[in-house]
Amino acid sequence: MVALLLQKKLFQLEEAEGGFDQFTRSYRTFGVQRQPDNSLFFKEWAPAAEALFLTGDFNNWNKFSHPYTKKDFGKWELILLPRHDKSPAVDHNTKLKVVVHTKEGERLYRISPWAKYVTREEKSVIYDWVHWDPALPYIQIHPRPKKPTSLRIYEAHVGIASPESTIASYTNFTTNVLPRIKDLGYNCIQLMAIMEHAYYASFGYQVTSFFAASSRYGTPDELKLLIDTAHSMGIMVLLDVVHSHASKNVEDGLNKFDGSDSCFFHSSPRGDHSQWDSRLFNYSSWEVLRFLLSNLRWWMEEYRFDGFRFDGVTSMLYHHHGVGTGFSGDYSEYFGLQVDEDSLVYLMLANHILHTLYPSCITVAEDVSGMPALCREVQEGGLGFDYRLAMAIPDKWIQILKELKDEDWDMGNIIHTLTNRRYGEKCIAYAESHDQALVGDKSLAFWLMDKEMYTNMSSLIPMTPVIDRGLQLHKMIRLLTHSMGGEGYLNFMGNEFGHPEWLDFPREGNNQSYHYARRQFNLLDIDNLRYHQLYAFDRDMNRTEDKYGWLAAPPAFVSAKHEGDKVIVFDRANVLFIFNFHPTKSFQGYRVAVDVPGKYKIKLDSDMVQYGGHGRLDHNTEFFTEAQPFNGRPNSMQTAPEISPEKMKD
Repeated sequence: MVALLLQKKLFQLEEAEGGFDQFTRSYRTFGVQRQPDNSLFFKEWAPAAEALFLTGDFNNWNKFSHPYTKKDFGKWELILLPRHDKSPAVDHNTKLKVVVHTKEGERLYRISPWAKYVTREEKSVIYDWVHWDPALPYIQIHPRPKKPTSLRIYEAHVGIASPESTIASYTNFTTNVLPRIKDLGYNCIQLMAIMEHAYYASFGYQVTSFFAASSRYGTPDELKLLIDTAHSMGIMVLLDVVHSHASKNVEDGLNKFDGSDSCFFHSSPRGDHSQWDSRLFNYSSWEVLRFLLSNLRWWMEEYRFDGFRFDGVTSMLYHHHGVGTGFSGDYSEYFGLQVDEDSLVYLMLANHILHTLYPSCITVAEDVSGMPALCREVQEGGLGFDYRLAMAIPDKWIQILKELKDEDWDMGNIIHTLTNRRYGEKCIAYAESHDQALVGDKSLAFWLMDKEMYTNMSSLIPMTPVIDRGLQLHKMIRLLTHSMGGEGYLNFMGNEFGHPEWLDFPREGNNQSYHYARRQFNLLDIDNLRYHQLYAFDRDMNRTEDKYGWLAAPPAFVSAKHEGDKVIVFDRANVLFIFNFHPTKSFQGYRVAVDVPGKYKIKLDSDMVQYGGHGRLDHNTEFFTEAQPFNGRPNSMQTAPEISPEKMKD
């Protein structure tokens, strides 16, 4: 049924707009466009408006001198001829406003929904529309990287990507953070909070200007340089796109652009998200589809992003937005009147268009509900996403750390969470993302080691039991998640080295402090702190995956989950993984199941000294299989004994 609705929509686009390619390039005709003769063409959609005027620096803020002409279907147009010297009538980097006259006699000052750049004066609350039209715009030169078979994502926020208590810049990220990401072995960056948002503490999830890259980090050209530099390193860049809702801001947002309650959104109450205090798009509206689909094309074409992580997909899929609803996996939860068909068709349309026009494009869905076929191709009746985030995994780790001592961990329950995903639909596994780092929660490292991180992370002193156990579990949790949890892996910036403390943006509740709105990369540069040991393990974990490709392999075969021994054994991509989570026991000569017969060697060991371990395994040992069936595999072998103290002295 939904597939038929999609085909109908595609047919309508062909008939009315000449196809989706033309339709999704509407950013070339709406907003403001400079013509070859340097005249400026302005176009807006404001169906409820009585009249529209343009004002700004160019006409000394005259409110009536430049009226738009009303066209069909709620469109308004205006042409500004060039000056006598043939230069455009509006200079680059000058301010503009749309003046909307309503049928009720109100005069409203608005930013164009298609504005490409908005800024805010230091002491101002409201953002300004700034005409962005540089004489020599930055031209990107490096091609998009190929779509990786194993996706390793570094989730990052430009503004907090510095140890300084300030808002960091695109340039800082390009110079100081990109080389770290490359060194760590991540092949994809997921950039958060790029779409302009007036409230910094919203983490970018209350978007006000959908076509504007946030000016708080720098200029559009500096973002283009960041992406171009990432491409030169072979790293893809995804945009964290928010099409699930929009900020309620009126003066510098989409809300009530034409004076009505329902220009881009459903009218209240359907158009309001009570928990998020935001507006909800009307996906059945032709012009809303034009706006959102063109928005995706804009970021792909203008900035050369490589794809998108779609935020809030669960909210989009259901009329109840997932609020107060649990998902057990029963199909009745996914197919019924509670599903928003208009939203479903929009997501299918977006994925179909993106993957048709950009074969290397990657789309990721943030969905907690487990909607079936979310990550199957549109041609199969699916929604067309490449991956979904395995959101239950970080929740499980945090729950375990909050509620249980390590000796009480349930190996079977952990494995169930890591492997409980729909067959044939790719998942991105992660032990923690930005969600787990936010104030009110704690990062994994902080849950494991808490206040001892302030005093006992020096490698010049013996490890305390808390630091020792915390370091080892931090590595094991991440490797187990990486190797078993999905077909892609994600890490949030700084967590690779056990970033201390939580994440909190400047707001009234903390006296506008930037103390927690930063990442302390400087800790890595101090050789006698153990943070660089966790960093080294994260790097080598990714490099080992790059060599053996377990993320691109079929799901793991678990041959052992021993509750008493706290041991997990599984194989994936011809790599054998052995985890001992027991807090006090080591095991010698432990028999493990093996699929492929032959000789095995240790390739990654979390206990190595350079990773903050104790160096108890001999990496020169070779392990030979025996044709002895064990735990569901045709072959098996015994692990080697630990290195004796005498051997360690040699």
